[in-house]
Amino acid sequence: MAGTSPSRLLRAGQSGRCRQCGNRIDFYIAYPHGDGSPWCRIPHAVLCPRRTPLCHTGPHLEALRRQLAVRTRRLTDTGAFTPTPAPASTQAPDSDSAPDAGSSARPVVQLLLCRYLAQHTVDDIRCVAQTRHRCTHPVLAPTAPGGTWRLLPTGPHRGQLTLPDGLMAVYDLGHLPYSEQLRWRAQRCPQHAAAPGAADLALAEWQPFDPLLHTAHIRTRLPHPPARQAKDR
Repeated sequence: MAGTSPSRLLRAGQSGRCRQCGNRIDFYIAYPHGDGSPWCRIPHAVLCPRRTPLCHTGPHLEALRRQLAVRTRRLTDTGAFTPTPAPASTQAPDSDSAPDAGSSARPVVQLLLCRYLAQHTVDDIRCVAQTRHRCTHPVLAPTAPGGTWRLLPTGPHRGQLTLPDGLMAVYDLGHLPYSEQLRWRAQRCPQHAAAPGAADLALAEWQPFDPLLHTAHIRTRLPHPPARQAKDR
């Protein structure tokens, strides 16, 4: 926008607070940086800790999201902010009221001593290997052992910030053989796990789970009906 434009005042003096996370928002028109390089301010929707970003954010933006999440928790704990419900497009269904939460929510999966937020339900996690198109087989194969739904502490996990004590539903694969956990991490069906030369048509869709950033996906009850449990041992 030209500096002589009457609407240039939109860049300054316009601020507010996000109704979902309580953090301050400044309303600006995009403009170039002072060093001559083109840039624009980051939309708050990308950084809001109560929204799931629709694009890859990277480590620097994730660090900013964590800082805003800590600030939101501080505002909430002191009574300075009361969050409003997230929009229907970004809010996960409530496990206490949804009768089929197990088939509609993005689950937290534990494997190789790490926790990940899956992109799809456990039953719908699909092999990424290439056939003529993309393999249509699920990772949770009928002929292979499955995980076990457990109520486990929300955190801290792997050095993350301490959270209030609580339990959440986790699809635990930690009891499976190491090779099986590697297969899940690579997001391959048993057939393509045995064929390491087969190319991948897509990237594995695991997202490192962060209890501060992914609060909307934390479930305090086991899903019903649950995905196939591990066979009795």
